[in-house]
Amino acid sequence: MNSPHMSLEEFRQHGHAAVDWICEYLRTIETRPVRSTVAPGEIRASLPASAPEHAEDFSACLRDFENIILPGITHWQSPNFFAYFPCNGSPPAILGELLSAGLGVQGMLWQTSPACTELETHVLDWLVDLLGLPAFFKSDSTGGGVIQDTASSSALCAILAARERATAGRTNRSGIDRRLIAYTSEQAHSSIEKGLRVAGIGSDQLRLMPVDERCAIGADALAEAMARDRRAGAVPFFVCATIGTTAANGIDPIRRVGELTQRYGAWLHVDAAMCGTAMLCPEFRIHNDGVDLADSWCFNPHKWMFTSFDCDCLWVRRRADLIGALSILPDYLRNAATESGAVIDYRDWQIPLGRRFRALKLWFVLRCYGAAGLRQLVREHVRLARLFADLVRADERFELALDPPLNLVCFRRRGEDAINQRLIDKLNAGGKIYLSHALIHGRFALRMSIGGTWCEERHVHQAWRFISETEP
Repeated sequence: MNSPHMSLEEFRQHGHAAVDWICEYLRTIETRPVRSTVAPGEIRASLPASAPEHAEDFSACLRDFENIILPGITHWQSPNFFAYFPCNGSPPAILGELLSAGLGVQGMLWQTSPACTELETHVLDWLVDLLGLPAFFKSDSTGGGVIQDTASSSALCAILAARERATAGRTNRSGIDRRLIAYTSEQAHSSIEKGLRVAGIGSDQLRLMPVDERCAIGADALAEAMARDRRAGAVPFFVCATIGTTAANGIDPIRRVGELTQRYGAWLHVDAAMCGTAMLCPEFRIHNDGVDLADSWCFNPHKWMFTSFDCDCLWVRRRADLIGALSILPDYLRNAATESGAVIDYRDWQIPLGRRFRALKLWFVLRCYGAAGLRQLVREHVRLARLFADLVRADERFELALDPPLNLVCFRRRGEDAINQRLIDKLNAGGKIYLSHALIHGRFALRMSIGGTWCEERHVHQAWRFISETEP
């Protein structure tokens, strides 16, 4: 009987074809309409109703991929993609993913692949130094770093660790303490509320604080809310401060927030999902002032640091808090290395048991770009954002919603919200660029997020010409 497996020679042949396809795709990506225009259900209607009974040649798969799947792709890697946030890939990261897939590592324990664990620990220690983070986040201290899939998972892990610290571990044994209260800004990512729901604490226990004119959390309002809850017998246990809110790139005053969390014994989690990459540059670390008061800090290399999705880096001040909240050791996972206490088992630092070898692509990116190359690109993207903001200021038909602190520019056409809604609908329908929107201080604004791997100054000028020449 013939083996149903693809032979290694066939794999070599088709692998070359797939890599060639990716290279040509990236070379020509800016010629493609940025956003997919397929109708709901159109892709599924193009697929067979049932799976094939007999094997098909991979070349047929690649052909259908191009003819059926590609029309339904919104091109996040396009230099004309300015929506949401960068979700960057790069050649070193892609190759790291390929090797990781080839190895097929399941890194739940140190024992299941020592290199998977030790490379991750070492690379995250590198990043503590590169980002100017406190030394207590390094693995030779009480804390340490771990790669999660996204900042949403990091938020949930931090909430669970904070919950168990606030209740001395009782919650894991006997259920939720309804006195627990969490706080964040009304501009914070929705993952904070979702994390509280998943943790069994609930949305009613979350206080969303108002923001100031820069879309940063109001520290005075936070102080009043925490004091009021404490007087009512509640327990302020968790605060999330944000460096770069999703909607507006608002940057919370970390030090003032941290001083409040210390006063009440609450956990301070800092979500720097996109803008944490800016901390590679010493001149932008002013936004991280107060990080020495944080219990946890995370950012996404898969956004602005050219590392393919998914890859979020989370550090904790005290690893015992995280492990205490998440560790369960069934007999079938016991082994001599774990029992020795000399190794890290990252299964205890995350929600799922299994984990991918994400550190490999991150290692490749850091080595192939170098710190100097990464800083150069970050500085260039901030320069381009400021250039775009100047173009907006120079056109009396437009206005900035707020001054951009880093690489996100929020702006609008002067007039009613409906005008801006029509404008963004026309822009995105044209396929030349893709923007997203936000409500900032109750008003509709367009978001120009600059930070893509392949974005250059000419793409920013092209985008502005298209924006300024489009009548809403």
